[in-house]
Amino acid sequence: MKSPLALAWLAVVAIVMSGCSGHPDPVDTTPGFSSEADAFAAAEQTYRNYVDALNRVDLSDPSTFEAVYSWTTGDANAGARKSFTQMHADGWVVSGESAYDGFALSSFSPNNSTSIATAVVCLDVTQVNVVGPDGASKVPATRTNRQPAALTFVNGATSTRLVISKSDATAGKVCG
Repeated sequence: MKSPLALAWLAVVAIVMSGCSGHPDPVDTTPGFSSEADAFAAAEQTYRNYVDALNRVDLSDPSTFEAVYSWTTGDANAGARKSFTQMHADGWVVSGESAYDGFALSSFSPNNSTSIATAVVCLDVTQVNVVGPDGASKVPATRTNRQPAALTFVNGATSTRLVISKSDATAGKVCG
């Protein structure tokens, strides 16, 4: 597989979904957050849960992908499904864990039907390696160990549960 996915586990995470431009699946637009602080806490917890789910993925076992899918919708979900399916088919293996490494809320729009919150996140992929069936690393030597992404969060199954609808690795600021 020749793509930016090999950049690191974030490639499995954010770059997997970067450049997506459609619209997320329809969601409940009832505002579930009374304040920006509530939205921030929910978005940050969603991101933490997403990272935890990514760390439990075993590319040889597609059933482990489901936890990641449960924290995504729309373009983010479609991108993750496509990428995990391809990496599984290619026989790739991921080792090491990524670590939560920063979260900054950019906007909060409780009445917006397509975006409740946006945030710039950083993911530490220092310990992560991705290898092909031949044992060769798919991670370029030029990879940065702290990967930024801009995430869009929308209402999930309930108006107080957020999911990631879009991720753009190119829009993230440089991790400090």
